[in-house]
Amino acid sequence: MVSNEEVPMDPIDPMLLASRWRSESEWKNTVEEIDSEPIPSHLNTINSSGLFHIVSTDKMSVQYVRSQQHGHDVGVVQADCPAPTKRLVYYFEMTVKNAGIKGQVAIGFTMEQFKMRRQPGWEVNSYGYHGDDGYLYRGHGKGEAFGPTFTTGDTVGAGINYASQEIFFTKNGKPVGTVSKDIKGPFYPTIAVHSQNEEVTVNFGKQPFLFDIEAFISDERLKLQSVVEKMSLQPNVSHWIVRSYLLHYGYQDTLTSFDIASESNPSITQENGFCEQIDMYALNNRKILRQLIKSGDIDSAFQKLREWYPQVVQDDTSIVCFLLHSQRFIEYIRVGHLEDAVIYGRAELAKFFTIKAFANLLEDVVALLAYNEPSESCVGYLLEPPQREFVADAVNAVVLSTNPNTKNPQGCMFSCLEMLLRQLTVCGLERRAYNDDQGEAFYLHRELHRGGRVKHC
Repeated sequence: MVSNEEVPMDPIDPMLLASRWRSESEWKNTVEEIDSEPIPSHLNTINSSGLFHIVSTDKMSVQYVRSQQHGHDVGVVQADCPAPTKRLVYYFEMTVKNAGIKGQVAIGFTMEQFKMRRQPGWEVNSYGYHGDDGYLYRGHGKGEAFGPTFTTGDTVGAGINYASQEIFFTKNGKPVGTVSKDIKGPFYPTIAVHSQNEEVTVNFGKQPFLFDIEAFISDERLKLQSVVEKMSLQPNVSHWIVRSYLLHYGYQDTLTSFDIASESNPSITQENGFCEQIDMYALNNRKILRQLIKSGDIDSAFQKLREWYPQVVQDDTSIVCFLLHSQRFIEYIRVGHLEDAVIYGRAELAKFFTIKAFANLLEDVVALLAYNEPSESCVGYLLEPPQREFVADAVNAVVLSTNPNTKNPQGCMFSCLEMLLRQLTVCGLERRAYNDDQGEAFYLHRELHRGGRVKHC
């Protein structure tokens, strides 16, 4: 039974380290939480003008049923939910199966309270691209020349580019044009039919789009990257960001090779405003501790800590002691010494069972005993190299915090590179907030997980 006892107070919290290795289930939950929002899947035939009948049972096609056509007799239907906003671009398509008598079909975006017997674009807070004249309508009944007309057999698309804050339209897989998105939303994908026998089918992404939306998104990402690359930076700033990272984490050998390869000039440090004194602290000791932990020699790491920094392990229920004892237990499992693991767990891990903050990780660690093939289990991530990296980073941080010149112990957890990435994340969230919480936010963990985990030096 785990009590509500809180974690002992430490100057830093290694559990917040960027290198913390998470299980697949944790990553899945994190990504789902970040990306969770409903996406349009069919047409909402309940909240509509009613001037059509369903053609398909999946609610993806509609047909105009009136024989007379007036300005307020439009068969308008929205998607079942608004366009998702936690992304760079949203897009859907409509295929004209029959242009009917007048070909007054339309595609666009409208807000929830849109008058459902008016063409999209004819009322405020809406945009519409119309097939009979190729005009774009946005907020009133007077259109503007925009693109080609479209009729039977044509496929037109409508999208929202959240990066550029624009609405764009396509025809038969080719771009037609864009218009500034001067309304925050949320917007519902909307289609309309307006004369006898007009029939259209929508595609919300269940089928491949005619327009290459993935290439479009890639191009938009390249545009954003190009803007960043054109920004001027101080000379050698990237060099010193990398160098500060190596210093911070105690990669002394890599740092030496890096300096030799780049023919580093120490005078540049001051020119670029980087102060290395803090990260230079105990560099050789931190290098040795990292090497011991990465090789699985936790006993020797404990010995060195007791010799060099006894204050770090003085409290045997501290976070860093918990992580080291857990890693020692894991190392026994790794080599198949289960009996030794049980004995060690009873002697060293039992003291942490009453500390609520350690409950989840401790549960996973102990669960390794339950599997014949622990590396293949749901907690097998603990046997992966990144788990050792995490523990090594935690020890590195607490050693840095013992520097008497350190004014901010929490700063010992992050290198300059990581602090810049954290600022980038905040800036991305602020930019999204400025656009009424629309658009793709930058989350470092998701980007690393999407592209494959980046290994340490």
